[in-house]
Amino acid sequence: MDDLRIAQQRLKNQRLSLVFVKNSKVVFETNTEGLSGFLRAIEQLNNELSRASVADRTIGKAAALLCAYSNVTAAFATTLSKKGAEILRTFNISFEFENLVPAILNSEKTSNCPLEELVENITKPIVAYARIREYCGH
Repeated sequence: MDDLRIAQQRLKNQRLSLVFVKNSKVVFETNTEGLSGFLRAIEQLNNELSRASVADRTIGKAAALLCAYSNVTAAFATTLSKKGAEILRTFNISFEFENLVPAILNSEKTSNCPLEELVENITKPIVAYARIREYCGH
């Protein structure tokens, strides 16, 4: 079974929010909400995420830029935003999803997610990572 399938199955079967798999081995998983789990994976594993596959409950532009920053090869999202898909395409990250949505909303569903607004005009993964990290207090 390929890395993306393993990650996708663990995400669903274990009710996780984020799973990284590399060479058929789970290298990181969490059920933390938001991007803090993704930031923790980057901080703990750094280059080890390169060439891994990731399964995430929600991938918007911010998470997609973190995928590019981490140099993952494939991504699965339960919910993927159109801007997230654009970023994944731009950085040649293959992806699959269950639901494609126009945008990722805040928890009250009243406007865009603050992290999506934070990266609205950012196209460079390293800049996005620094801004997201600062915003989340990492």
